[in-house]
Amino acid sequence: MSTTTRRRVGIAGAVVGVASAGVAAAAFAKRYAVGRIRLRPDLEANEPLGELRGRPTTVTTSDGVSLHVEVDGPEDAPLTVVFCHGYTLNLDSWHYQRRDLRDSYRMVLWDQRSHGRSPRTTAEDSTIDRLGDDLAEVIDALVPGPCVLVGHSMGGMTIMALADRRPELFGDRIRGVTLISTSSGKLAEVSLGLPALLAKAVHKVTPGTVSMLSRGGALVDRGREAGNDVAFLALRHLGFGDPKNVSPTVVDFAESMIRSTPFEVIADFYPALMSHDKLAALPILDGVPVSIIVGDKDWLTPVDHSKAMAAALPRAQFTEVPDSSHLVQLERPTVVNDALRDLIKRATADSTADGTAEGTADGTADGAAEGTADGTER
Repeated sequence: MSTTTRRRVGIAGAVVGVASAGVAAAAFAKRYAVGRIRLRPDLEANEPLGELRGRPTTVTTSDGVSLHVEVDGPEDAPLTVVFCHGYTLNLDSWHYQRRDLRDSYRMVLWDQRSHGRSPRTTAEDSTIDRLGDDLAEVIDALVPGPCVLVGHSMGGMTIMALADRRPELFGDRIRGVTLISTSSGKLAEVSLGLPALLAKAVHKVTPGTVSMLSRGGALVDRGREAGNDVAFLALRHLGFGDPKNVSPTVVDFAESMIRSTPFEVIADFYPALMSHDKLAALPILDGVPVSIIVGDKDWLTPVDHSKAMAAALPRAQFTEVPDSSHLVQLERPTVVNDALRDLIKRATADSTADGTAEGTADGTADGAAEGTADGTER
């Protein structure tokens, strides 16, 4: 080997060595950062997240999908609360709501098609309208009387799709609605916290990238499994508004739900989320008490989207929760649960003969109050 060749080999080896050292250093820094976070005091360390179970049942939809459903709480309760979870999550995402409300209310929690314990369906059947039809069939099968619907993110869109397709249900059968961290449409225009031009570029390339990656879904899922420390750090900053104080146990719990959703499912539903537009269906909800809840740092379904829904529903109670993001029901469960109790109280108190009257939390007229996170008017 000539001197020149040896020099080139030596330089190449040095470059590879430096690069490898850089990768190793980055991996060490990542593990060190995650390790330090996990060593902090964690008030939720002993919380049985994802372990609460109800009475399991199955609802078979009109297109043959056997949806996994759990019924919880007293069977003789006069009102049922139906929970619709968000994109890439499952019914366990309502852990704190189930824990705090199960002694007082009958609850129906279900895994949306292709999520959680419900079976996979085709991309063609992965639409928001189909989810609305599924919700109607869950109500028909498992809700014997009046109910309140609660939807987070894609679950809120599911409720809007139901309103669009089955408006006659809202009033007598459906007595109230809570929409959490959701949107009536135009998600393809969300900035994602990025400068306008960069956000536009991201939205332009994302659909093609998601579609391409979905063709190697199994490989992508193995990569997601291997990179769970990275996912932990990313979700801690993006899914929660107060990353320094959020419980590592809660972050792990949310990340495990997202990771358990196959990437092909993420890809199947992505176009439906981006094309979702149910603004015209919102007036149907105006006949029942409505609560709209959003974290002030939600980058996925921003505050402006919730404010737009509140503008279309002038009698809705709007709550903007400080220092919280898209997973507000996990990050600020007390605020969310108080709002749910208030909505249920309003729905119960305001049920007149035609089911259209609406009032405030204490049963007085005019439900147009706009609330802050602690329930005071502003």
